[in-house]
Amino acid sequence: MGQEEGPLSPTEILESEYESEAKSSAGSVLSAHQSQPTPPPLTSPSLSPSPPPPYTMSQLDYLAIIRQLQEQIAVLTAQVGGAAERGVGEGASAATEVAKPQTFDGIPSKVSGFIGACKLYVRMRLRETSVEEQIQWILSYVQGGSADIWKENIMEELETGEIKFESAREFLAGIKKEFEGGDEELVKVAELKKIEQDRRMMEEFVQDFKRVARGSGYEGCPLIEEFKWGMNRSIRRKLMEAENQPTTIEQWFKRAIALDRNWRESKREEERL
Repeated sequence: MGQEEGPLSPTEILESEYESEAKSSAGSVLSAHQSQPTPPPLTSPSLSPSPPPPYTMSQLDYLAIIRQLQEQIAVLTAQVGGAAERGVGEGASAATEVAKPQTFDGIPSKVSGFIGACKLYVRMRLRETSVEEQIQWILSYVQGGSADIWKENIMEELETGEIKFESAREFLAGIKKEFEGGDEELVKVAELKKIEQDRRMMEEFVQDFKRVARGSGYEGCPLIEEFKWGMNRSIRRKLMEAENQPTTIEQWFKRAIALDRNWRESKREEERL
């Protein structure tokens, strides 16, 4: 049998009453809180959520962009450097000025100059093009006179495949053979006997004389005689009356150019007076 409980002391009675009141008060407060409606969301502008901060690239992002740009610069530098090396190796730098040939109208005396200008331009500017394109470019400068008929015939033969050239040099050799006519040496000699200085400066006449003399077979005294009779009379007389006459063709060229310059300078001085 359990022990019987004795009467409560005054202190225990007060504690029991206090706990009972506390439980009753807490229950009423909780009930009142649950019965109240949920308050609406705050709409005050001052209390609205702020926008997210702007995105800022980190240091890793910057490094990645810099690395990508460096790679692109390296690729472009390699491409430019390779193009420059190819241009230097081929002698075809974009900055090099190359004169185009004058139109050729079939006159035999113009063949050598035309062929030389074409060879230089093809070597400097058209090296990477096909042989067909090089020949078409050369033909574009063949026009006028007897050259027109030849041009029509050769273009038709090229289109039908009757003839074919392995290189532009071979094609130019065909032009030379076609228009110089006869024995090349005889043609050169005939032209050499006709060439004159006339109103030209001596430097220009000397260069033209050298061009015509090349391939003529003339050298030594015969070549000097042709040069003497091609220059203007006043210059020829002074050279022939000099105490120490030139003995080689190169000496004749130099002395003739010097006298011609002095004569032209004295004429300019007279005009100023």
